[in-house]
Amino acid sequence: MKLVTTHATEIAAAVRAGQARAHALVTAALEAISARDPALNCFTAVLADRALAEAAQVDAAVAAGRDPGPLAGVPFAVKNLFDVAGLSTLAGSRINREHPPARRDAAAVRRLGNAGAILLGALNMDEYACGFTTENSHYGPTRNPHDPSRVAGGSSGGSAAAVAAGLVPLALGSDTNGSIRVPAALCGVFGLKPTYGRISRAGTVLFSPSLDHVGPLARSVADLALAFDVLHGPDPADPVARPRPPEPCLPRLTEGMDGLRIAVADGHFRRGGDPEALEAVGRAATALGVRRGIEVPQVEVAEAAATIITLAEAGNVHLRNLRARARDFDPLTRDRLLAGALLPASAYLQAQRFRGWYRARLRAVFDEVDVLLTPTTPCVAPLVGTARMVVGGTEVAIRGHIGTYTRAFSFVGLPCVTVPVRDLAALPLGVQLVAAPYREADLLRVAAALEAQGFTAEPVLA
Repeated sequence: MKLVTTHATEIAAAVRAGQARAHALVTAALEAISARDPALNCFTAVLADRALAEAAQVDAAVAAGRDPGPLAGVPFAVKNLFDVAGLSTLAGSRINREHPPARRDAAAVRRLGNAGAILLGALNMDEYACGFTTENSHYGPTRNPHDPSRVAGGSSGGSAAAVAAGLVPLALGSDTNGSIRVPAALCGVFGLKPTYGRISRAGTVLFSPSLDHVGPLARSVADLALAFDVLHGPDPADPVARPRPPEPCLPRLTEGMDGLRIAVADGHFRRGGDPEALEAVGRAATALGVRRGIEVPQVEVAEAAATIITLAEAGNVHLRNLRARARDFDPLTRDRLLAGALLPASAYLQAQRFRGWYRARLRAVFDEVDVLLTPTTPCVAPLVGTARMVVGGTEVAIRGHIGTYTRAFSFVGLPCVTVPVRDLAALPLGVQLVAAPYREADLLRVAAALEAQGFTAEPVLA
């Protein structure tokens, strides 16, 4: 079995049935990384010895008739802000290189490992998750497998590119304002940002604590659902990982869209993007038979408030190093964090007040519909090194504008999935599905319906 031709669900089924060996799958993945990653720069660390040892354990469990877990033998990798035992948790920074190695894996990494998945390494990202392009000045840019002259998106760019390139079938990323969804869309894969608090963040380097989420990226909806079913649940080590009744999503993918009310988000989400990005939504709406539109209120204000909260919290997190080691930051990251640290408390408090109002307004929207459909990004992946470009007829600062359709939903912790759209432009685009809190199963049902209509992700093998 060749890793690059399979999905996580297929790998796990084959390993559990004794039709494939985890050792062979991991070896194939390590060979693919060795051959292709130097040109893409997805990985900052490859854990070959650990991966081969874990593969041997999975194969031994199968041979002994023991259950190796629902993700048996599935290779995966994680954004380098997740603790990995034996590695310094870089979070994309120079400063963190000096930290001692982590003593144990992050909670999400442990949950995947306990389910039989095999960790291959750590992945590149924007410094401290502060960016949308993964053009890291310390570790180099991660390049888009569809066109290496272009960015992979960020801040989980290494995660998206590794999945898109067929190096791993599953990766973990984090999302504060769009950092799973943006790179997933630009690299043409599926990405899930769950409800705030749905998956434990224990053992991760936080960027903006009241906005940070973690979630999976994969090449199929079933893979997202399987990973999410393993990952979600309460954790005393993360106070925001709240207990909820278990709701396996994978078995529900076959339910279709019966009873779900879906609408296209109007207003802000019909503006500011290139024609093909907006047409992607039209194509998805046609495939789903959706004709209804609905206005999402005050999106521009929500974006501004999200920016204030993000930078104020992040500036506070990094305040000591900003004072003592400012030159060790990437200059763009440093300037944004310093601006956040200098924000007056009144601005932060006003943004939080608006957040409460906005949460109530979106609750009213989801009284009328179950799933919103929007673009994920306003354009395809920009060229590496691009600071400003024309998008939707207006010149914009691309690093900020590329998250214009994702921030408003992270702001109030709503679950979102991005689904790849192929053949509409020379490079991938994505459409975003958004639902009320804890309705991940509804999102994945709609995503599965789109996948059945040809909205698919295929690995880039060239």
